[in-house]
Amino acid sequence: MEIYEIIITTGISLLFLITVFVPMEKVFPAKPNQKFFRPKWLLDFSFFLGQYIIWSGLVLWSLYYFGEYLTSIVPDSFQQEIRKQPFVLQVIEVLFFSDLLIYWGHRLQHKVDFLWRFHKVHHSAEHLDWLAAHREHPLDSIYTIGLINLPAFIMGFPLESIAGVIAFRGIWAIYIHSNVRLSIGPLRILIGAPELHHWHHDLDRKAGNYANISPIMDIIFGTYTCPDREPEKFGIKEETPKSYLGQLIEPLLPKHIWKTLKKKFPIA
Repeated sequence: MEIYEIIITTGISLLFLITVFVPMEKVFPAKPNQKFFRPKWLLDFSFFLGQYIIWSGLVLWSLYYFGEYLTSIVPDSFQQEIRKQPFVLQVIEVLFFSDLLIYWGHRLQHKVDFLWRFHKVHHSAEHLDWLAAHREHPLDSIYTIGLINLPAFIMGFPLESIAGVIAFRGIWAIYIHSNVRLSIGPLRILIGAPELHHWHHDLDRKAGNYANISPIMDIIFGTYTCPDREPEKFGIKEETPKSYLGQLIEPLLPKHIWKTLKKKFPIA
């Protein structure tokens, strides 16, 4: 894809997201006084541009390479047996194992310090809305998207056939970060909602709600939480770089090297 096509696609995506999510945030606000241009808006917009213009190609390339590799090592006889099943059953299996994997993969991101050093970039956002969903280190994106799509690749679904699912999960991720509180009643047990993920972004690193689309895994493994109010604060308790470049570089370096680097260069 040429650079001008990427820029046009990015502009269309930005317009689409603003058109869809900003009215929802105004009509059903989780935090009514939060402005469109809230603090750190420009930082999150930098992550948005980075994702769409620079890192999306890397993530898709990694996903494609990962899928091709798995397809080559998984026995064809196994994939043939999967394809003999009814399509609806295949979809249910993919979604179930995908949610199971991403639950434990996400939980590990909060437990294992090496994974947390990349994932904390996402959690450093102190205000949640549709734009904050894009604050994510590219290596963290590769880890997450790879895990989510692992079952589909093992079962023999090519990347092209799951493109719609990938797009849906992307929109869903933006929705659950949005500044929206829209009650769905008892269905909240089956379908995730922004209020669940907002509590995941509480200052407590072990706040829970690690599931992706459905909170069933959190209920099964005892990490489901959803008080009838919004968290007082979002973010992390650790010190974190305040610039886009700083947040990209800091997780890659040992702490002593990062401290030396930020003293010499204004990237923190």
